[in-house]
Amino acid sequence: MKSKYKTLRLILGDQLNLQHSWYASQDASILYVMMEVRTETDYVWHHIQKACAFFAAMENFATTLIEHGHHRIYLKLDDPSNKQSFEANCDTIIKQYDIDKFEYQLPDEYRLDECLKAYCKRLDIQTEAFDTEHFYTQRDELGTFFSGKKGLLMENFYREMRKKHHVLMDGKEPVGGKWNFDQENRSKLPKNHKPNAPMLFNNNVQAAFNRITKAEIKTIGNINPEQFYWPINRKQAIKLLHHFTAYCLPLFGTFQDAMHTDEWSIYHSRLSFAMNAKILSPQEVIGAAIASWEQNKKGISINQLEGFIRQIIGWREYMRGVYWLKMPDFEKLNYFDHQRKLPNWYWTGKTKMNCLKHSISQSLEHAYAHHIQRLMITGNFALLAGIHPDEVDFWYLGIYIDAIQWVEITNTRGMSQYADGGIIGSKPYTGSANYIHKQSNYCENCHYDRSKKTEDNACPFNSLYWNFHDLHREKLSLNFRLSTVYRLWDKMAPANKEAILTRANCYLNHLEDL
Repeated sequence: MKSKYKTLRLILGDQLNLQHSWYASQDASILYVMMEVRTETDYVWHHIQKACAFFAAMENFATTLIEHGHHRIYLKLDDPSNKQSFEANCDTIIKQYDIDKFEYQLPDEYRLDECLKAYCKRLDIQTEAFDTEHFYTQRDELGTFFSGKKGLLMENFYREMRKKHHVLMDGKEPVGGKWNFDQENRSKLPKNHKPNAPMLFNNNVQAAFNRITKAEIKTIGNINPEQFYWPINRKQAIKLLHHFTAYCLPLFGTFQDAMHTDEWSIYHSRLSFAMNAKILSPQEVIGAAIASWEQNKKGISINQLEGFIRQIIGWREYMRGVYWLKMPDFEKLNYFDHQRKLPNWYWTGKTKMNCLKHSISQSLEHAYAHHIQRLMITGNFALLAGIHPDEVDFWYLGIYIDAIQWVEITNTRGMSQYADGGIIGSKPYTGSANYIHKQSNYCENCHYDRSKKTEDNACPFNSLYWNFHDLHREKLSLNFRLSTVYRLWDKMAPANKEAILTRANCYLNHLEDL
């Protein structure tokens, strides 16, 4: 007897978009398929919270499909019939149900895109790929926009997105009279200032945790599986969005770059996992933020709102566009030919440098750090220390709950490590202890002295900063944004320069001891 199912629709773990047109109507001939597979759990050392979050969110979505009258199969990691890859499992289901057509939504990761394109080529049934209906842009839109132009300046793309989608626009002009309020968004947390407590959920992900640990999957980080506080369904994600717009957005922009040893969330939204899993769309997130601002313009200044919107319609869409424009070559770029291994303390947080100890420990504890901790603490050090971009990518892709390659590698190999030679950033994002002190309280009670450069207890960032620019002068000296750096370096007395480079080399030869 022929199966009632005619079409198999594969749903990936980051495609949990209930608003997708696939689900607009019920069709008994369509079988939706979701699966937990080793090909996805094993390609990097994922944070245990990241692995549990995806499994729990997938299970919630699978249940929701049933509630909405759809037919689906959900293969768990420990299912005896699970062959641990998308292709092998789909082969089995296609044969079992005599499927006539295979459909899927376009993956956001290049490796999966290639995998599914190759799979469709070998199938002897009809296949079709659909857009995920999530982003503001199409994959090739950024490349088309910059075609014939010099460089890929994000600010130009951001302004185009604002105009095209009429976001924060007053006719043809930006609301507030400026496109970018970044200069107003770099404040340190004042002493005795206590941000609002982050909204935390109380999810039990013990079942997902048990499957992962029983399978002996290599993971990193910490978790309490009975009190998992990240959103794992749409209702929770919307609740977190509303909490952000009501209690965090009023001060988000001002303190978005701030770091503090007592605060891990500050005024950040922590919506990135829900968005990257497509539980929330960027359109509804931006819409909610603007609606909150319109209702409370006295309490929410324009710089708070614009800073948040730029991260989403600017950087998020931009990074995705660069990813699809430059892959697969992008993941092999190593502009400075950096070769060092990542210090082991990146996996433990056990370092005497307070800023790195705190940022890494926070990441292991919460699977989260905000963009400045990632860019100017962990990323900054890796760049100054000459760590191989492959090592840096592997760490970032695993440790953060929101890390999927399309957004991770462009931020890491591109913006953070400048391994792309300037495709994304107009200069390397480097900083000494002075920058870290301006944005945080990390330098207080540190083993190292932020004011020293050459002494035994001098902050490593100081000598490594100058060593990096001296070492790569041939590649960087003509960069107009670094002209001041090289003028200052050239004005230093030769003996001082030699002492700084000697201290830097000492640290580089003993990275594990820092």
